[in-house]
Amino acid sequence: MALEIKQDLRLTQQLVMTPQLQQAIKLLQLSRMELQEIISQEIKENPVLEEDSGQEEREQEEREQKEAVAEGEASKSESVKDQDWEEYMEGHSISSYTPPRTDGGETPWENLITRQVTLADYLLWQLRMSPLSPQEQEVGVFIIGNIDENGYLQGSLEEVCKELRYSAKTAEEVLNLIQSFDPPGVGARDLQECLLIQLRGLAERNPLAEEIVQGYLSYCKNRDYGELARKLKVPLPEVLTAVEVISHLDPKPGRPFSPEEARAIIPDVFVYKVEGDYVVALNDDGVPKLRINTYYRELISADKKDVPRGYLKEKMKSALWLIRSIQQRQATLYKVAKSIVSFQRDFLETGIDHLKPLVLREVADDIQMHESTVSRVTTNKYAHTPQGIYELKFFFSGKVGGHGEEVAVKRVQNLIKQVVAEESPRRPYSDEKICLLLKERHNIAIARRTVAKYREMMKILSSNERKKIM
Repeated sequence: MALEIKQDLRLTQQLVMTPQLQQAIKLLQLSRMELQEIISQEIKENPVLEEDSGQEEREQEEREQKEAVAEGEASKSESVKDQDWEEYMEGHSISSYTPPRTDGGETPWENLITRQVTLADYLLWQLRMSPLSPQEQEVGVFIIGNIDENGYLQGSLEEVCKELRYSAKTAEEVLNLIQSFDPPGVGARDLQECLLIQLRGLAERNPLAEEIVQGYLSYCKNRDYGELARKLKVPLPEVLTAVEVISHLDPKPGRPFSPEEARAIIPDVFVYKVEGDYVVALNDDGVPKLRINTYYRELISADKKDVPRGYLKEKMKSALWLIRSIQQRQATLYKVAKSIVSFQRDFLETGIDHLKPLVLREVADDIQMHESTVSRVTTNKYAHTPQGIYELKFFFSGKVGGHGEEVAVKRVQNLIKQVVAEESPRRPYSDEKICLLLKERHNIAIARRTVAKYREMMKILSSNERKKIM
C-alpha cells in the first residue's frame, strides 16, 4: 500500500482560553483574602488601576474630566484610533468598581464561630471513643479536667489516685493514653515531657533531638550550639539539624483551642430575614473599590509626543478586564447565594434537621449557569445565616433514602451522631440498630452499609470498638 501526503480542510469549534478568560475563572474560586491580595498586587503593578479613596475625590475628578472634555471639544484634533479607544471605554462604561452595599446600614465584617470546641471537649470525645473500662473512663475524665488551656496536666497522678482511690498503675496507663491523643504533646507534666511526646510521635524519630530535649534544653535557649556540639561530641551541622526539628514543636499544644485563638471567618454573603422573606446581601467590607486613573486615561487621548500609548492601552485593557471580572464574580456569587437560599429556606427556618438534598446541577439550572461555574464560586465562600456561619459548599448534599423519606446526607450524618451520643457506653448501638432507630424516629430508610460508611466518614468507631470493657 502506497503512502501519500494530502491536505484536508476541516471546520471545528474550539474554546480558546485567553489569559483574560483564565483570570476571570481564577477570580471566581478565590477566597475573600486571596481576592484582596490579587487586587492589591494588580494595583501595585498596573499604574492605570487605582483604589477609589472616597466620594469627595471622585467628585473632584469628575469636574476635572468635564473640563477636559470641554477643552477637547474645542480642539477636535484627535486621531481616529484614539476616538475608537474612547468609544470602547464609553461602551463599557466602567470608570470604577463598587461592590453592592446592604440597605440595612453597616454590617459586621468579622464573625467568629459561635460555639468553639474546647480542648477538654476534644479530649473527652477521643476518650469516649477509646476502649476503656468505666473505671478507666472515670480516671480519664478526672485527668482531662486537670489539663490547663495550654495542654499541660496540673497536679500529680498521686492526687488522682488519692481522689478516686485507684491504683497508680491505672492512672499512669490512662495518662499515657491521653498523651497519645491529638493535639500532640497534650497531657504532659512539663515542657520536656511535652516536647518528647511530640518527638516520639514523628514518622522519623530523631534520637539526637530527643537527647537534647532530655538534658540540654538550656543550650538551645542560650543558642550556644557550639558548646552543645562539644558536649554531645557531635558535628555542629547535626546539632543544628536537630535544633531545627525541635524549633518546629509546639510548646503549648492546647493553644489552638483557646478562645483568643478562635479563627475569624469573614462572610462573603449575609442572609437576613426581612418581613418573613430572606434577603441576600454581599459583604463589600475589605474589598477595595477600583477605578481607572484619570491622568492616564486622559494621557492616552492627549495629542502629545513621547507618550507610550501602546503600553498604556495594554495596561488599560488589563485594568478594565479585572474590573469586569470582579463585577462578574460578585454578580455570580449573588445569584448562586440567592438560589441556595430559595432551595434551603426550611434549613434557614429550623436548622440542619430540615436541610434538603441539593446538587450543583439544580442551582446551575435555576440560574442558567454551568455546574463548574457554581462549583467555583462556592469554593472558600461563607454565608452568615440565621442558623450561623456556613461555607456555601455545606448547602450541597446528596440524598439518601429508598422506601422512606429522601433526605440530605448531612442530615443523616448529624442524626447518626445524635444516636451514638445517646447510647449506653456498656451497650453501644450496632449499625443495624442505628438503621432501625432512624426508620422509627425519622422515617429514614437506609442500608446498614450506608450507616457504616457515614460512621467511618465521621471517624466514629464500630460498636465493638465503642463497647466499654467491664
